[in-house]
Amino acid sequence: MTDSFSNGADSVSAPANRAAAVTPHDSNPITDVPKALYVGTGGTITMRGAGPADSVWKNVASGSVLPFRARYVRATGTTATDIVALY
Repeated sequence: MTDSFSNGADSVSAPANRAAAVTPHDSNPITDVPKALYVGTGGTITMRGAGPADSVWKNVASGSVLPFRARYVRATGTTATDIVALY
């Protein structure tokens, strides 16, 4: 298999090259901060990035990619499911 992009530098704006399921939890952070989150089944997501406060994203549509580098996805306040971290 040939990968024409294997020598390219990774950046926040570059396409993801790996993914991992996210299990919302009120106190456990995401192990590696992702580039973005994919939301399989829409709803509300309560998350925190680099800042000191959580933010609530309402009415996130199914199939959305959120360009947000989340450190935490909280169980409390999150109704969206099938969330995947993109790296």
